Amino acid sequence: MTKSFYISTAIDYPSTNPHLGHAYEKICADVIARFKRLQGFEVHFSTGTDEHGLKIQRYAEKAGERPKEFVDRMSKKFREEWDKLDISYDDFIRTTEERHVKVVQLISDKLNKTGNIYKGVYEGLYCTECETFYPEEELVESKCPIHNKKVEHITQECYFFRMSKYHDKIVKHIKDNLDFIQPESRRNEILNRLKEPLRDLCISRTDFNWGIPLLIDKKHVLYVWVDALSNYLTTIDYPHGEKFKKFWPVDIHLIGKDISWHHCVIWSSLLLALDIPLPKKIFIHGFVTYRGKKLSKSGLSMEFDPIYFAHTYSTDALRYFLIREMSFGEDGAFSEEGLKKRLNDELADVFGNFVHRVLTFTHDRFDDKVPNGKIDKKLESEIAKKIEEIEELLEQLKITQASEKIIAIAKLGNEYFQSCKPWEAAKTDPQKAANCLFNCINLVKVLCIALYPFMPSTCENLAKQLNIEIENWEQTKKVDIKHGHAIQKPTVLFKKTQASETKKEKLASISDFEKLEIRIAKVVKAERIPNSKKLLKLEVDIAGKRRTLVAGVAGHYTPEELIEKHVVVLVNIEPTKLMGVTSEGMILAAIDDDKISLLTVDKPVKHGSKVE
Repeated sequence: MTKSFYISTAIDYPSTNPHLGHAYEKICADVIARFKRLQGFEVHFSTGTDEHGLKIQRYAEKAGERPKEFVDRMSKKFREEWDKLDISYDDFIRTTEERHVKVVQLISDKLNKTGNIYKGVYEGLYCTECETFYPEEELVESKCPIHNKKVEHITQECYFFRMSKYHDKIVKHIKDNLDFIQPESRRNEILNRLKEPLRDLCISRTDFNWGIPLLIDKKHVLYVWVDALSNYLTTIDYPHGEKFKKFWPVDIHLIGKDISWHHCVIWSSLLLALDIPLPKKIFIHGFVTYRGKKLSKSGLSMEFDPIYFAHTYSTDALRYFLIREMSFGEDGAFSEEGLKKRLNDELADVFGNFVHRVLTFTHDRFDDKVPNGKIDKKLESEIAKKIEEIEELLEQLKITQASEKIIAIAKLGNEYFQSCKPWEAAKTDPQKAANCLFNCINLVKVLCIALYPFMPSTCENLAKQLNIEIENWEQTKKVDIKHGHAIQKPTVLFKKTQASETKKEKLASISDFEKLEIRIAKVVKAERIPNSKKLLKLEVDIAGKRRTLVAGVAGHYTPEELIEKHVVVLVNIEPTKLMGVTSEGMILAAIDDDKISLLTVDKPVKHGSKVE
């Protein structure tokens, strides 16, 4: 019977574009999933997007879209990026899918029938960014400790989940199962926080409607953590599907440290209330940082588009760098110069160089055929020991150390090839040259299989050059490329790059600025756009010419406030339609957290005056 293995990641909140922090988690999960498939496991690898909540509703309004239109567009971006990064997910789940809505409502109904929820009034401090309520003592200078954003004071009727009753069970489970939360430092953080009693959890809201309705009281929508966390059950057809029976409990649940409490404690409490076994392991990884700062969904994140780096240096170079550079479970710094160095020093000079030397020599001297050589028992034994160590490291989720060990095999291969000097032996001792190439080709095959989880595209290319199929992990333990086996003409796997770290420091030139036509406009008419809480339709006068603009400022200005106001407008921008209204320019504003302030002039000027 085939063994099963289920790995899940956090599902991403698609309020803005994916960044390297999102990509890192998915790449790590993909390495593990591909390794388990090579071991012969039937793998279920799930990821997706978390698409409900007040924050999404606000972002959609800001974009002039309905929430469903917004998440359809944004979720597609995430899925396309993971496809480009060779993420081999088995299910990309969206929380707006009907299958998920049904599961969430089933779960909430079960919680109600078992007496685990009750109606009450919640008064507290709420961060829209992470959709979490915080006690005042956990705030940092009155701001969210995770996002450094101002919190909102909320008082409203809601339903509570009796999370407090599961405190002792969770503590006991964590202490009795040391592998449940990894690494150990994260487990200790959770246990330390659990020294305080758990509070009951607010699980519904009434101040927005973009969510899954609570069946027992449809003016309430379910809070994000009940909705989003349940995706791990939806994706395996809970409660009666064959996949649920086969794959639950999840073997590895991979998340970032900013949501460790929600996944280790809130999710565990919900599962206990539903009488569902807890995950076997929750592994908590660190942040990708740049110059000491976390890549979040704002600020730095927009400068770190994974696809830019994948296109510039190759998808596999990016995948390898993130795994190799960041010790799995800890924070790690991203640097484009570091990426370039790993590409040049390890992928090109070590791995790529060894492969190309061996295959080129075979192509040139042995007519593309594996020569009739003898197994070097000492080399075979040394490689077998290293493969055993690598396999153990991968089983322990020490993927960074595993990648280091694999590259060490490539270094050993280069040293072996150099010590044999087949270019000299071919003239004086052809059998010695044949022995060298026979062993080196089989060593290239070992590298091809071992590196496949990390760099699938490169290794598939290499497998074609070797004229083999990537089938299973056991291929790393066999000398199975025999005399006479034909290889293909070799091609370079990695080219060295001289690209410098310029993207993040790139400055606009004067000519770039001169392309922008920015003028002062006078607002002559303003009105609300039907069915939009965010958008206003403005008619402005620019030197006697009228234009229609759509501005997302309805939450900050009334139409009456804007009449006769002088504003700054980008004129030469392509018209776009928002909520059925064509906008013929862009009104400029300053944004501070959730505050918007329109740019204007401090002295009277003619409307139509150019901004330079």
